[in-house]
Amino acid sequence: MKTINNLHDYSSDTPLALSIGMFDGVHRGHQTIIGNLNEIAHDKGLESAILTFWPHPRTVFNPCDDLKLLNTIEEKTYLLNKNGVQHLFLKEFDEVFRNLSGEEFIRQVLVDKLNVKHLIIGHDHTFGKNRSGDFNLLQKMSSEYGFEVEQVQAVDYHTQPISSTQIRNALVEGNVKAANEMLGYVYSVSGEVIGGKKIGRTIGYPTANIAVNPMKLLPKKGAYVVEVFIDGLQYKGMLSIGTNPTVGGSSLSVEVYILNFNDDIYGKQISVNFRDFLHDEIKFESLEKLIERLDEDKRLTENFKF
Repeated sequence: MKTINNLHDYSSDTPLALSIGMFDGVHRGHQTIIGNLNEIAHDKGLESAILTFWPHPRTVFNPCDDLKLLNTIEEKTYLLNKNGVQHLFLKEFDEVFRNLSGEEFIRQVLVDKLNVKHLIIGHDHTFGKNRSGDFNLLQKMSSEYGFEVEQVQAVDYHTQPISSTQIRNALVEGNVKAANEMLGYVYSVSGEVIGGKKIGRTIGYPTANIAVNPMKLLPKKGAYVVEVFIDGLQYKGMLSIGTNPTVGGSSLSVEVYILNFNDDIYGKQISVNFRDFLHDEIKFESLEKLIERLDEDKRLTENFKF
């Protein structure tokens, strides 16, 4: 997959089959769009492409909105490539771009710059200043500018359309199983293993502290069954998101106890897949009560079937 970070530098006569959107999560609804996109591109001799934006438009329109995303740019790029997209356009959502009308966006970006011949959009997609662009406008202008357009219906989960927002809400509630079903893959976080307070090792549960990208959405505070990936190898783990209130902690941390593992991994990049929710964050009355709960969490993690 070719990644283009600056539309001003892009010039090609290659006609494209394109879809537009944030594609945060690259969830099952997005995967349906991409599948259709790739099929159309193959059948019509086009190349498939995605136009997405950074930062998220919500953070531009509402700077105080502390929006966390399902994917980092690197994760989104990996997932789009995995799903067979041939071109990825990463467009900065700047002041000039946000002020383009729907018609200007179609003319200047889709037609003049990207040479789009087939456009696929999601069921609720709008674009342009004041959301002036929609499926009806695209249909109206498609014959004039020589491209085809289609709108893909939503993919439902329990009668509700799958959306990035719905998945974020599930994760905030700790419902990682529902999030994984809507995503079509297992939600994960990655980061470098950094130093911590090393309290875990004093009670028989040494943990790896993970420095997670601050833009990445973390599930709700609590304990989880996870898969841990280190140097291409897979382990079972129990992960805690929280402030460690039992020992007087105050800052949020992401810590994972890796079963049957005792190597030094400081400075390494690791990733964890969220498989099940164990319990909310608890402030225990003593370290002994904390250890009892950790022992039970370990038993549940050992017995969990991946």
